Amino acid sequence: MQVLNINNKFSKFSKNWQPHQIAIVDNMQVILAKLKGEFVWHIHDNEDELFQVIKGTLYMQFRDRTEVVKAGEIIVVPKGVEHNPCTKNDEEVHVLLFEKISTAHTGQVKHELTQTSYPKI
Repeated sequence: MQVLNINNKFSKFSKNWQPHQIAIVDNMQVILAKLKGEFVWHIHDNEDELFQVIKGTLYMQFRDRTEVVKAGEIIVVPKGVEHNPCTKNDEEVHVLLFEKISTAHTGQVKHELTQTSYPKI
């Protein structure tokens, strides 16, 4: 039981699209990530994902629309919904994610950006 400073945790890494685990709550993990540019279209068949934008603007692409998520806002992507998070104008976006520990980074999609484990910071 300790206080975690999110801004301090963000200062400990620089790579984009490489999530870092900062806490576990029951069978859920709290993750920080820096995003820049286009990610990978993917689906999580059995897990929802919550994205909270800490800094910048996230564009959550769905096949039928794009939702704009600004700092201080969240979006929940339900299980089974194909999505692709991205940023625009070369902006780096900082997000906090809340998801089950079993969630695969890019679902069944294998891509050069896919991470198989998240470093703890």
